[in-house]
Parts: sequence; C-alpha cells; structure tokens
Amino acid sequence: MNFQLDLIQDKVEFFEADSIKALEDKIQSQIEVNKAILLEVYHVSHQMHVTEEGRRFYSAMVHFKAK
Repeated sequence: MNFQLDLIQDKVEFFEADSIKALEDKIQSQIEVNKAILLEVYHVSHQMHVTEEGRRFYSAMVHFKAK
C-alpha cells in the first residue's frame, strides 16, 4: 500500500459580511484553521459596496501560502 501526502502550497478564500467586524471575525477564524495546515496569510484584498438602500456590504479575498 502506497500512501502519499501532498502539501497545499496556495489557497485563496473569499469572505462576505454585513459589517466590517463580522468580516474580520470570519477571516480571523479561518486564519486559525489554516495555521493547522501550515498556511499563512500572503495577501488580503477587500472591498465595500453600498446598495441602493444605503446598506453596506463588505467582501474580502485572502490568499494563503505555505510557510
């Protein structure tokens, strides 16, 4: 039986929330999960959109790379 493990080198995840605090919490939670598989944050890109009703909508893209 041949068992081989391949390490994840890059991972990109997308997040969205109604508040910047909620977005930060989601990202921080996922950072902790990815630390377990030896990934660290490489780059973060974020945007804010205002709807016609005036509500704000936040989104972010986080690029994780192997240490």
